[in-house]
Amino acid sequence: MQYVNRTYQRSGGLWQGRYKASYIQSERYLLACMRYIELNSMRAEMVTRPGEYRWSSYGANVLGKEDKLLTPHGEYLALGSTAAGRQEAYRNLFVNDSVWNLIRAATQQGVIVGDSRFSEMIEKRLGRKVVPQPRGRPAQGKNSQTKP
Repeated sequence: MQYVNRTYQRSGGLWQGRYKASYIQSERYLLACMRYIELNSMRAEMVTRPGEYRWSSYGANVLGKEDKLLTPHGEYLALGSTAAGRQEAYRNLFVNDSVWNLIRAATQQGVIVGDSRFSEMIEKRLGRKVVPQPRGRPAQGKNSQTKP
């Protein structure tokens, strides 16, 4: 790890930071999440075009490059009956800012990416809240009693 830190002028553990994951409501949000991830290298200014980042699935999903590490998801395959049709549909996929913000918040807070019905279903299965909760301790109510 010292070699990597010296070479790339960084500090800390290579994978430092908390692992973050979210449940995704596939039929509505999976493709948006894929696009979000593929564009991370551009947002981080590591590349000027997403196809330049060698570890991205963008090359396979948009440019049609063969990648033996990838298995296309059913939602991606449903975009068209031909590879060229799927690539064009995926390239033209419009994702608005509210979806980007939902994905970003879900990733940071470890909650789900989906609608309220999906949230309720996951909450029942897990037995816990999966929507963002206010930070900090709950506020004391007017009628709550405090101990001396």
